[in-house]
Amino acid sequence: MGELPKLALSVRQPWAWAIIHAGKDIENRSWQAISRGAMAAGRIAIHAAKGMTRDEYESAAEFMKRLGVVCPLPFQLDRGGIIGSVTITDFVKDSDSPWFFGPRGIVLADAKPCEPQPCLGSLGFFEWVSTMSDDLDQPKPWMASWPAQAERKQGARTAPTPQPLSLFADT
Repeated sequence: MGELPKLALSVRQPWAWAIIHAGKDIENRSWQAISRGAMAAGRIAIHAAKGMTRDEYESAAEFMKRLGVVCPLPFQLDRGGIIGSVTITDFVKDSDSPWFFGPRGIVLADAKPCEPQPCLGSLGFFEWVSTMSDDLDQPKPWMASWPAQAERKQGARTAPTPQPLSLFADT
């Protein structure tokens, strides 16, 4: 893997995962977010935000299911760090991409995953700095709170094995 770009864009999960692993070729933003964020074409890192509510996850997973994409379980999604990089090729008001729902879209290409790099996120583009600790006994900052309950039900963290959303039916 090559050097990661220092400029990053924070995206909430599971959308960040979809950009890097599922062919999500549009990041939907408001016109204000694009213009105020000083966004420009070029290679950027994708930061998976720490925040993710159950409603956000379930809504995104259902959307992906309609596209034929199986979304990983919440505890399988890295959060609070850089998870890959993409190239921004354009900014659009309309698109035929099934991932576009507007009002504006950042067109993405050439997604490449990386080993997760913990770091703090920010709005718009930002220069990221790794918060990686040498202390391996410390919890990873991208581990979640409510998805950890689901992880305990499923057992130890292993390679992603998508499961039905009914996992939350009894919680």
